Amino acid sequence: MYRIPIGDVVEKGVDWMTANFAPFFDGMKAAIEAVINGFEFVYTGIPFVVMLMLIVILAYFAAGKKTAIFSFFGSLIIYSIDLWTLTMKTFALVTTATVIALVIGIPLGIWMSRSNRLNKIMRPILDFMQTMPAFVYLIPAVYFFDLGPVPGAVATIIFAMPPIVRLTSLGIRQVPADVIEASRSFGSTPGQMLFKVQIPLAMPTILAGLNQTIMLSLSMVVISAMIGSGGLGDIVLKGISQMKIGDGFEGGLAVVILAMILDRITQGIGKPKTGRSWN
Repeated sequence: MYRIPIGDVVEKGVDWMTANFAPFFDGMKAAIEAVINGFEFVYTGIPFVVMLMLIVILAYFAAGKKTAIFSFFGSLIIYSIDLWTLTMKTFALVTTATVIALVIGIPLGIWMSRSNRLNKIMRPILDFMQTMPAFVYLIPAVYFFDLGPVPGAVATIIFAMPPIVRLTSLGIRQVPADVIEASRSFGSTPGQMLFKVQIPLAMPTILAGLNQTIMLSLSMVVISAMIGSGGLGDIVLKGISQMKIGDGFEGGLAVVILAMILDRITQGIGKPKTGRSWN
């Protein structure tokens, strides 16, 4: 049977893009690297005690007493095993990937909710982005951006963006038709209907997409460490490559604690608030 040369075509395409769009990729690399360095400077520059207080306060008002207590002791555990700085570097990478995914994903999800044709086109593309093994994204990312945190961030964005796109579109499409008709009868413009009716009603679904995007970004931590992204992934990767079980477990534990804190906070933001009490 004739073998379809898909791999050869993709390889030639990547080589052509690398040769002809080098200035574009260099500019993109500089911009993403500046964002990562900015977040990293802020996170690592804030003293641990101050950052701990900010995390606990945010956790309390977003998700309640239990999450605040867990965030307090979880952060102390990370600090006690001397992985706080690496955790903040990982958090900077995750924040950068999440912000860029939101900037691209939310408008695209809104567009998909308004266009059935675009929705049909994008659904298989999003399926491809989310089901393709994450390791595959590292290869062209390294070609375009060399080694370092930038290709890791780009691969993370591609892998983690589909949930926010899907759930933004789904949330807006699920806004009741009678609410849409009522807003139209009161003379709402399309922009007013979107920002004052559809997005507020779809916000719980959109925040669920944000939660999934953050979790998928964290799942790329160890994988992106293979191309020099740094952070906690380096500790886990070192534990695997050098058979240092203790180091690998500590790095994995820090990733789990960070993931649980972010998961509880983002889930809490999307729930209705009924008041907070320490009693």
